[in-house]
Amino acid sequence: MKTSTSTSFKNNFPLSLQETEVAEEKVIPLGGLKPHISVRNLNISYGSQRILKNVSIDIPNKKITAIIGPSGCGKTTLLKTFNRLIESADGINIDGEVLVDGENIYGNDVEVTHIRKKMGLLSQRPMPLPMSIFDNIAYGMRIHGIRKKALLQEKVEHYLRQASLWEEVKDRLHHPATKLSIGQQQRLCLARGLAVEPEIILGDEPTSALDPISSQRIEEKFVELKKDYTVIMVTHILRQARRIADYIIFMWLGEIVEHGPAQELLENPKEEMTREYVKGVIS
Repeated sequence: MKTSTSTSFKNNFPLSLQETEVAEEKVIPLGGLKPHISVRNLNISYGSQRILKNVSIDIPNKKITAIIGPSGCGKTTLLKTFNRLIESADGINIDGEVLVDGENIYGNDVEVTHIRKKMGLLSQRPMPLPMSIFDNIAYGMRIHGIRKKALLQEKVEHYLRQASLWEEVKDRLHHPATKLSIGQQQRLCLARGLAVEPEIILGDEPTSALDPISSQRIEEKFVELKKDYTVIMVTHILRQARRIADYIIFMWLGEIVEHGPAQELLENPKEEMTREYVKGVIS
């Protein structure tokens, strides 16, 4: 796809960020980690407003990547480009490439459902389907051709166990999912996403509406799941990024300021803007 130039940081940031005015941002190697998603020269605009500006980044495979930055900096927009949900908004213009397993998912011949099957999504607030707990998990499997009752029962139990929810709901599988607590609903939505066997789990501030105990359970589950899945989460909670992230992307006004291994970026950031954000000087 066509790419376009991007304004550098020079008008908005300290001198340390005024390093280049070239259109293509250099992608820092992942230190030997294999990328699962590669973004190249990605520009997103809504009418005349540019939301993402020449973003280029690699997302490591089977690690937890946290996207951090202040509200309105483009974190959720970047996340939604990975499963093409960004296209659901009218007036959006997309330029650049997003490669998943080496395939440009914005290519003209790409089947959107094929891409979305690779992604499990947790939103800020859980959104269980208006049906039973069992049917919430079985719904996606039925769409993808699984019909045998015994197999569905086996898989529903498996994915509820993966989400650490089975013991809490096993005696009320046919009760409405909306009767669960909000923390249980979020774990149900995680189980529902896992049931279609994705490769990648996306979380858009997935613990922001939860109590501390439910938040801890989601965090622990993400750490456990990264053995088998690439996890990418937007978070505004720096403490959360410190606790569970392997890799961090720091964004500001639609651009990537800095990215790298979590410990390195949080303890020894290279950019002044990152240092101020991590210290809480700016927010």
